[in-house]
Amino acid sequence: MAKNERLDKVLANMGYGSRKDVKRYIKDGLVTVNGNTIIKSEYKVNPYEDVITINGEELRYREYIYLMMNKPMGLVSSTDDPFTRTVIDLLSEEYLNYKPFPVGRLDKDTEGLLLISNDGKLAHELLSPKKHVDKKYYAEIDGTVEEEHITIFKEGIVLDDGYKTLPAELEIIESGVFSKVNLIIREGKFHQIKRMFEALSMKVIYLKRIQMGTLILDETLSPGEYRELTDEEVDYLKER
Repeated sequence: MAKNERLDKVLANMGYGSRKDVKRYIKDGLVTVNGNTIIKSEYKVNPYEDVITINGEELRYREYIYLMMNKPMGLVSSTDDPFTRTVIDLLSEEYLNYKPFPVGRLDKDTEGLLLISNDGKLAHELLSPKKHVDKKYYAEIDGTVEEEHITIFKEGIVLDDGYKTLPAELEIIESGVFSKVNLIIREGKFHQIKRMFEALSMKVIYLKRIQMGTLILDETLSPGEYRELTDEEVDYLKER
C-alpha cells in the first residue's frame, strides 16, 4: 500500500465496514488521527505511523491477513463458485474486505490445513512448482499398504496420464485390508494422491492435509473453524 492513503480507504481495508459505512463514521466524528477528530473522508494518513482510533478503539494497521483453516468436506477451495459454497463463505465480515483467497487448493472431499491470505507474493512462493514445498497428508486407504510401497513412492509413481511424480515420502501407520498412512508430496497435480494410489490398484477413502511447509494444522480447530496465524508462524513461512 502507498505511504499515504485516504482515511476512509484505510478503515475499510481494516474491516471496519464498507467505504459508505466508514464515511459515515468519519462524518459523525467517531474517528481521530493523532488525537484530532477528523471529519473528512479524503484526509490522508500514514497507517503505519499515525495513531488512528475509531469509536475510541486504536487501529492496528496491517496490509495482509494470514488465516489457518481446517477445511471441511463439501466446500470448494476458491473465492467464488456458482454451484456450491466455498471456504471463503466461512469467513467473518471483518476479513472479507481484505479480499482473501485460498493459497492452493484442497479437493471438495478433502479435509485439513488450508492457508487463506491476501499476500500474493507469499502465495507464489508456496505454490511455485520450482519451490517444491512439502505438503503432508494423512490418508486412509482401501488396500494393503506394505513396506515395498515406501520405495515405490520414493522413486516416483507414473500416473494415468503418463506423468511420473516427484519422489514422495510414505509412512505406514497401520497396514491391513484398510491401511492408514502419512504421505509427503512436493507438488500438487490434480487429484495427485488419489491417482498415485490408484496406480497401485488401491483407493483413497479419506484424505486430510496436516502440514504445508512449516505450517502445521492446529488440531484444536474443528472442520470449518479457522484462526489467524501467529507472527512466528508467518515468519517461518516467509523464511523457508
